[in-house]
Amino acid sequence: MPRPPKKSSIDIALIGAGTLGTALATQLHKRGYRITEIVSRDDAGSLRRARNLAKHVGAEAEAISKAEFGAKLVWICVPDDAVSTVAHELAGRGDWLRKVVIHSSGALVSGVLNPLKQAGAEIASAHPLMTFVSACKTELTGVPFAIEGDPKALTIVGALVRSLGARPFRIAAESKAAYHLLGFFSSPALVAVIAAAQQVGALAGFSRIRSRELIEPIVRQTIANCFGNGPETAFSGPLRRGDAATIRKHLSVLNKEPELLALYRTLCRIALEQLPVRNREQLRKLID
Repeated sequence: MPRPPKKSSIDIALIGAGTLGTALATQLHKRGYRITEIVSRDDAGSLRRARNLAKHVGAEAEAISKAEFGAKLVWICVPDDAVSTVAHELAGRGDWLRKVVIHSSGALVSGVLNPLKQAGAEIASAHPLMTFVSACKTELTGVPFAIEGDPKALTIVGALVRSLGARPFRIAAESKAAYHLLGFFSSPALVAVIAAAQQVGALAGFSRIRSRELIEPIVRQTIANCFGNGPETAFSGPLRRGDAATIRKHLSVLNKEPELLALYRTLCRIALEQLPVRNREQLRKLID
């Protein structure tokens, strides 16, 4: 387990009390960092969430219009489309010399914080390749963090991330969008496939809950197989066997479900290109 930081570690202010901000504030506090402020939008709901989180980590809760940002490091944890607005708003007030400002967007580069850089701050982006949802507590131990930005900021952020037990790695600014897409296919797209499986379960007469109960063992084993031995070894089923008759049955079932049919064909085409498949040409003609 990583050692807690020394008492002289930099103070931190967080902007945003959503799922990511909450996870970061909780883990930073747990590791011994002093959280000075939890900053939110001025509306009542955002302020209420900020106050609840601030109470938990021993910080003050402030509306962004009134926050003073006395901390050495300011971590912006707001939705992507709000990062630029926040940067411009903050740059117009306060002293940013010798401060570090980072944001946690996976798709945006650190340059979106340039108004603060022009005001004297060192800037960076630091994005955890992990899913954060309100219904589940997420630990950061072992989580990869993509970081890019100014050298001084990266040194500070890298050390901070490592102190959380996470694994920082540097990424080129021009690779951020593709990197974020990697995250999309690794979590939201998987969830969408599970949702599609529930729809298919309904065609067999199962409720969504019953469908999830039925598929949970095979999904968990498949994921374990993929990361234990690679997708090529984990791949099974009628495509691997070259079973055209079964594929025809699948297509027939989905004939009246155009979205599911399109998804099925797309996934089959990827399998035909990337995974071990028998009767490849015959199946390609059948699927197309």
